[in-house]
Amino acid sequence: MSWLTEFVRPLIRTLLGRREVPDNLWQQCPACQQMIFHRELERNLKVCPHCGHHFRATAADRLAWSFDDGAFTRIELPKVPADPLRFRDSKRYADRLRDARDKTGMEDAILVAHGKIGGHQAVVAAMAFEFMGGSMGAAVGEGIVAAARLAVLQSAPLIVYTASGGARMQEGAISLMQMPRTTIAARLVKDQHLPFITVLTDPTTGGVTASFAMLGDIQIAEPGALIGFAGARVIEQTVRETLPEGFQRAEFLHRHGIIDMVVKRAELAETLARITGLLRGADARTTAA
Repeated sequence: MSWLTEFVRPLIRTLLGRREVPDNLWQQCPACQQMIFHRELERNLKVCPHCGHHFRATAADRLAWSFDDGAFTRIELPKVPADPLRFRDSKRYADRLRDARDKTGMEDAILVAHGKIGGHQAVVAAMAFEFMGGSMGAAVGEGIVAAARLAVLQSAPLIVYTASGGARMQEGAISLMQMPRTTIAARLVKDQHLPFITVLTDPTTGGVTASFAMLGDIQIAEPGALIGFAGARVIEQTVRETLPEGFQRAEFLHRHGIIDMVVKRAELAETLARITGLLRGADARTTAA
């Protein structure tokens, strides 16, 4: 390099106080390969303005987009043992938890809040794929149970956004026990004749799909969301057949009657408000009768 590059340019930058340009101002859409300015992507609810591809969203995003005017109150979730099995693979589970908490600012892979949706009181639980792949351990199970109890206490609908790679292997059988626990939590809401709505986002797989995710009175999915239990490759090897195009995607499941509707993210809040209003109205008419 010349003296201009090594000495003069750094000196000019220092004198002018030049700031480093962030490297995350643009994102490339994985579907159409177009570059999107980060502010435009945020304004569009993390949906590609060119092709409509739905980027993955955080649990905090889900809460902000769901409630009227983005106003809600988060609840503190029950504490669980941090590393009940003292599990270690290539890294200690306790270290993985600490890293995930430092990165996300969350205690675990779920947030629960309550507020108004379409003017109706509602409880929303949002799973966080950004926290260890949204894996379901004891903390997530406790979060779903807490959300169900709050819905019953407030006589309000329960809406759950799912986003998970499945059970959290570092908690072994404790993680598997969350499948019946969350199923019972869904039953608590249903027994009180309260709406239980699940919104399946990309991805919803494993033990979450095999438990509460598929028990909603109304099951909604975002476009293109991957929804299933086992991976497509495992299924192909098991049944020894080539799977159809789009297998395990939201649109395929909708066509085959497994979920009720596929709703674009921009229309989701309005859809939840309408469904909540209809179900609560029906519930009120039933009670009056």
